[in-house]
Amino acid sequence: MKEKIEQIKNSALQEISKITELQNANDIRVKYLGKKGELTAVLRSMGGLSAEERPVIGSLVNEVKDEIEEKLQEIEKGLKQKELNKKLEKEKIDITLPSTKIRRGSKHPINRVIEEIEDIFVSMGYDVVPGPELETDEYCFERLNLPKGHPARDMQDSFYITSEYLLRTQTSAVQARAMVENKEKTPIRIICPGKTYRRDDDATHSHQFGQVEGLVIDENISLADLKGTLEVFVRKLLGENSKLRFRPSYFPFTEPSYEVDVSCFKCGGKGCNLCKQTGWIEILGSGIVHPNVLKMNGYDPEKYSGFAFGTGLDRIAMFKYGITDIRLLYTNDIRFLNQFDRKDDC
Repeated sequence: MKEKIEQIKNSALQEISKITELQNANDIRVKYLGKKGELTAVLRSMGGLSAEERPVIGSLVNEVKDEIEEKLQEIEKGLKQKELNKKLEKEKIDITLPSTKIRRGSKHPINRVIEEIEDIFVSMGYDVVPGPELETDEYCFERLNLPKGHPARDMQDSFYITSEYLLRTQTSAVQARAMVENKEKTPIRIICPGKTYRRDDDATHSHQFGQVEGLVIDENISLADLKGTLEVFVRKLLGENSKLRFRPSYFPFTEPSYEVDVSCFKCGGKGCNLCKQTGWIEILGSGIVHPNVLKMNGYDPEKYSGFAFGTGLDRIAMFKYGITDIRLLYTNDIRFLNQFDRKDDC
């Protein structure tokens, strides 16, 4: 039995010395040390040995197994290092090659406008208030003095999810929520930027567009406060030489209501293709908060008054950056967006 074990050992060591690949090492391990290997077969045949011989043969087999395993591991380590050296030699990095330019992104023009508007109003003491884009009919219409049957509820203009829920058509819904949630009925000074949705799609309208609306409620608020606020806003946003023009209009949630025009910042009011030779560009809607809106949202119209205004973020971005088609703002064309990269803003 001892001679057989020695023969197996010599045979295994001889084969190990000729190994050139890792797979060969694994094959030899299976051949001699596996469940059906030659040394395992010796252990299984020990049943015919005497009680004195079994521990001696068992110990000898284990010594040979350890020696074979040690030699295999040594060979495998050398082969792995050799393989790694070949890869390093073949795949080494040439640091003299020019580097690949990392493409950097830039802020979207609408995001730029939002941040600029927020900075202006925060500096005047306003809070920036978010709200849900999936809105209820109550907050989107009823609490803004648009009762059932009003044309603004037309299914052709609004994206209704159910008879009760729709994608908000205006950020005015956030104003209604702010009034209702203000339990103490203290003064309010907020702006509400965000996405709105209507069934429109052409060069100057989109089914999704951005709006920012403002709301101020306090005692003794008048049209003079509205005019002064909008003058600061427009001059900071579009230039110190900008002038405003108020035209009477109609909105269900304000009374009186006004369309607000700004002097054309391209021609300075002289007349050009941007302002259609009028010298003025319509930029936002505004007015004094309707007493019905105050009453429905818990404010006493005898004590409180307020003003509200709203403008399209897309419209501001188009004016500010000379964009002629609103759809360019939503196609994510990198060639278009790269025009608005400003390294000094980063």
